Amino acid sequence: MSCHCCSHHHSAVTACQCSSPTFWSEYGGMLLSGLLLAGGLCLRVSNVSFFQLRGVAFVWFLAAYMPVAFPVLKEAYEGLKHREYFNEFTLMFIATIGAFAIGEYPEGVAVMLFYSIGEHFQEKAVAKARANISDLVDVHPETATVIRDGQSVQVSPETVKPGEMIEVRAGERVPLDGTLCEFTADFNTAALTGESLPRTITPDGEVLAGMISTNRTVRIRVSRPWEDSALSRILRLVEDASERKAPTELFIRKFARIYTPAVTGMAALIVLLPYLWSLVDGSFGYLFSDWLYRALVFLVVSCPCALVVSIPLSYFSGIGVASRSGILFKGGNYLDAITSVNTVIFDKTGTLTQGSFEVQACCAADGFTREELIRLVASAEEGSTHPVAKAVVDYARREGVVLSPISQEEEVAGYGLSGKVGIVAVLVGNTKLLSKYAIDYPADLDTMEGTLVVCAADGRYAGYLLLADVLKDDAVEAVRDLKKLNITRIEMMSGDRQSIVTTFAHKLGITRAYGDLLPDGKVKHLEDLRKGGTNRIAFVGDGINDSPVLALSDVGIAMGGLGSDAAIETADVVIQTDQPSKVAAAIRIGRRTRSIVWQNIVLALGVKAVVLALGTLGMATLWEAVFADVGVALLAILNAMRLQKQSD
Repeated sequence: MSCHCCSHHHSAVTACQCSSPTFWSEYGGMLLSGLLLAGGLCLRVSNVSFFQLRGVAFVWFLAAYMPVAFPVLKEAYEGLKHREYFNEFTLMFIATIGAFAIGEYPEGVAVMLFYSIGEHFQEKAVAKARANISDLVDVHPETATVIRDGQSVQVSPETVKPGEMIEVRAGERVPLDGTLCEFTADFNTAALTGESLPRTITPDGEVLAGMISTNRTVRIRVSRPWEDSALSRILRLVEDASERKAPTELFIRKFARIYTPAVTGMAALIVLLPYLWSLVDGSFGYLFSDWLYRALVFLVVSCPCALVVSIPLSYFSGIGVASRSGILFKGGNYLDAITSVNTVIFDKTGTLTQGSFEVQACCAADGFTREELIRLVASAEEGSTHPVAKAVVDYARREGVVLSPISQEEEVAGYGLSGKVGIVAVLVGNTKLLSKYAIDYPADLDTMEGTLVVCAADGRYAGYLLLADVLKDDAVEAVRDLKKLNITRIEMMSGDRQSIVTTFAHKLGITRAYGDLLPDGKVKHLEDLRKGGTNRIAFVGDGINDSPVLALSDVGIAMGGLGSDAAIETADVVIQTDQPSKVAAAIRIGRRTRSIVWQNIVLALGVKAVVLALGTLGMATLWEAVFADVGVALLAILNAMRLQKQSD
């Protein structure tokens, strides 16, 4: 049932949460029905004289029936209007009307009452799961304080344009992405990364929507419009996640569409076949009310609520738990897919390493000064966002080197770039770039430890900058945790030189490490691994240079994707905290979710099969049928909600 005030789907028997329902509006119908049912049973057992009068019991139990039945009957009618002849509402309608028809009034009321209670708890569980996710991402401020003509003006964030200055007071949430002006400040990033420790950001550092200024009023120069902010993208990502269904979830939906009309037909046969047999065999005693009762038990038990509700709820809860840990799954299908991963491949720079390079040495070739080398390399790298390029530009600024504009700039994928700094034609990149253009360089550069940026000017080797990177704090833990999960194959790929990659791999305990890989080389390596179909691969990268590999892998995981459009678009999973150890956490959450899904499937189908058999043999009543339907549904929901209580 759609809610007009929020456009969400609400159960027929529960009130919309948007209007803050009163206790009576939410529980009144069920409470009245329960009291009348209990009173009717007491009057019947006590043999009160007026209750024995013709029609009194019928009217009494009908009064108990209507408060809980009316919303369900309304939904059944709506379904019939839309040619949805077989759904849980129709099943409940047939079963309870049938119970009244054969005089089993209390059972008819009980079926509808407990069904309504079950639906209410189902809706509460779904609402809680949705709220857990909404709390994480529904943190967009409704207003922004923008500085216009020297005055502070309160406006909607949607109206603020890139380049404008906004002011955020201590304790307020940043409404838009931008760069910090004037002062260093601390920001709470929990809404974006799940991390409790504040992050210190220096002037010109990036500040993202959703962060909270913790210690001072700050001014921020807006860099992106509201709809492109990091928080807006995350919000869209999580909202879309519920639309991408896991295979198990899709199967259950299809199963319910076939299963419900099938059991309705079988219930009719339970009544009809014994009657036909009685016509053949006169000694067979056929009592219509008896066989109708068995058919009604069959109908109630067969309602697929436990599966249809608890399985989507399990995946939704799994997505919520992952979000609390700073892991964003783009859908239940990826939560399912990650459970079968047996091969994890890491990119090196920025994934297992910090990506915060520092220049360790600067060596200019004969005929070039140190300052000239730095100017040529930094001028060429100034427009790049790569960590190495940023480190080179920062180094040039610290050294007081004035940069020159670059023209005719062209990226040579996997090698570096070419262009003109002033009138000088430059090549800046790795040693393979110089080899590609047949430029001689010292042979010992190929064996040096560290990340090299070499430069050629007007066809001559000009020198190199040596940079160093370090492992992330949890990189060793990430590999160790994956091994504990019996991930049989862990690899590292990088465009960096093999000697550097091997050194890092040894520190991490990774035995398979591949360096000197261009983007197409990474793709080819992944394609080779996929041959034979035994490797289910998760690739973990930065989501920018590794987009083709992220797309090719079974599960693409982007690290530090808050500021990366490529990560949001290409990856299946985004780890906001930039911690490689979260890869193992994502796999654990996926496995735990899948385990609970299958527990619920086995529980629901197992109990229903037993009670269906007993009901067909006349050994189960509508009370047992209610337990097999509503009781099992509630147990399945409680089991699914265990995920919401857990964290990683």
